Amino acid sequence: MNKKEKYLPIGTVVLLKNGKKRVMITGFCVKPEEDKNRIFDYSACLYPEGIVTSDKTILFDHNQIDKIYYIGYIDDEEKEFKENLNILISKYDNGEINFNVEE
Repeated sequence: MNKKEKYLPIGTVVLLKNGKKRVMITGFCVKPEEDKNRIFDYSACLYPEGIVTSDKTILFDHNQIDKIYYIGYIDDEEKEFKENLNILISKYDNGEINFNVEE
């Protein structure tokens, strides 16, 4: 698996471009409170500290990954989830579905 393969599994540890500290992926397709029109590919926490407080979530996109240090756990359930996630994102990108809660 390389950094071009979207989406990396939960638990993957990466360094972001211009980053000094590694982060661990904790989630996907996150809409920040301050910008409901934006969706980030990933949410993450600092590695190895983990989630210290809920307001310290790091949001970033796949193209911001500079280096992958560790690939998270992959099994059949994760593979099925990733297939469904890619279908959902493809529909969103094509305008077939909308994630805006305010509409």
